[in-house]
Amino acid sequence: MPMNDKTFSNKMFDGVNYALLTLISLITIIPFIYIVSVSFASPSEVVKGGLLLVPTEFTLSAYKYIFSTGTMVKSIGVSIYVTALGTMINLMLTSITAYPLARPTLRGRRTLMLMILITMLFSGGMIPTYFVVKSLGLINTYWSLMIPTAISAFNLVVLKNFFQQVPDGLEDAARMDGCNDIGILFRIVLPLSMPAMATFGLFYAVGHWNTFFNAVIYINDSDKWPVQVVLRQIVLLSQDRIGDSTSQSDPADYLPQTIRMASIVVATVPIVLVYPFLQKHFAKGVLLGSVKG
Repeated sequence: MPMNDKTFSNKMFDGVNYALLTLISLITIIPFIYIVSVSFASPSEVVKGGLLLVPTEFTLSAYKYIFSTGTMVKSIGVSIYVTALGTMINLMLTSITAYPLARPTLRGRRTLMLMILITMLFSGGMIPTYFVVKSLGLINTYWSLMIPTAISAFNLVVLKNFFQQVPDGLEDAARMDGCNDIGILFRIVLPLSMPAMATFGLFYAVGHWNTFFNAVIYINDSDKWPVQVVLRQIVLLSQDRIGDSTSQSDPADYLPQTIRMASIVVATVPIVLVYPFLQKHFAKGVLLGSVKG
């Protein structure tokens, strides 16, 4: 509808929509701007209080403190390794499990789906899970951060429904050309399912990057800690160091608030940088199951 042909009620409706979207956008982005600004601001400026959006006294002291420990770079490498390999394992196991469940010819499909759905409602608990991981010899290994969370039941169900939308004619044509089920999955189904795979890959990657609780429980060696655990230790040590007036000559150089904000930036930026590469597929993947006109 041309702008001149819009009625007054339509213009009011559009105006309210724009105002609400602008307000929601500001509510969403201002906290991130504040976090970044505080991380680069001097402690004396942060102590003044108020909403700090643009620091006037720019400093890297908080980041220097974080990276002063030799384990920071190594922990980032651990997180990258766990995120990359863990996401590959997640996508591989989820896809090869969802594909046969999407085929109506699979015997006992309903029983298997019921067993999978039960895991979405009930779990064994932390202690039984720990004993299972320990009995498998995964304690203090990177596998303990990837194997227990290898498949998400929710993602599995959604991906199965997506696989069911693939036309049967494509699979029949592939079989006539001599392709088996594995070939159909990797040559036909998965290439057509890139939006779904990119979406779930992003979800899995964010989960691995933010892993904290499992690392605290299963990893005993501090050299194998991911970045989230190391950043927590840095924040705790900075608070203890600041509380001890004899431990440093100028306590104001290490304000806990600036260190916390810098830690959030360090932990968030790497995974945020991945999103632009998946944005195209992610925008399509989030519409899975929507009504198409």
